[in-house]
Amino acid sequence: MPRAADQDKRRDLLSRVRAYLLRNGLSGLSLRPLARALGTSDRMLLYYFGTKERMVAEALALDERRPLLRLRALLEARGAPRDAAGLRRLLEQVWEQFGATDRRAVLPLYLEIMTASLMHPDRYGPVMHDVVTGWTDLAAGLLAGTGLSEARARDEATLLVHSAFGLLFAPLADGDRDRADAAFRLLLDRLEPGWRPTAEE
Repeated sequence: MPRAADQDKRRDLLSRVRAYLLRNGLSGLSLRPLARALGTSDRMLLYYFGTKERMVAEALALDERRPLLRLRALLEARGAPRDAAGLRRLLEQVWEQFGATDRRAVLPLYLEIMTASLMHPDRYGPVMHDVVTGWTDLAAGLLAGTGLSEARARDEATLLVHSAFGLLFAPLADGDRDRADAAFRLLLDRLEPGWRPTAEE
């Protein structure tokens, strides 16, 4: 019983850590002020999470509605598209998820973590690495499922994911989500013809 209670407390703490991060961001994050805000101690946070960086990573992973998980669940339930047109429709549905209010609220925090990962790759590098590679691996698998070679699928997935990340974060600077939406559709217009296998494949 005590172990179950500890896990319940840990999950509650993690949920409140996540809410704190969304309100205050990552910049200047210190365990002692965070612990005071949560009504606990920095020693207790380290007991439950080991390091500040691991705590941040787990707080992000706590979001069970994040698009990557939802897409994986959808693919398990319905199967993957087998052609370029079907893949495009799927990607348009995924992009729409990022327009939801709760998704937009998380993006500034991810941008902060991405910046921190450049300055402190040993601390936050693994967090963003996992995010980017998670999307790229999934996209490469989907593209290979349409008949592309593994190498070409990986290249196409890298182009798609890296471009999409730029379109997600740019509106944080210019505030123009509509322009980003239009640019994503244009990106798919340009990329979709390349998702059809050649005779060599």
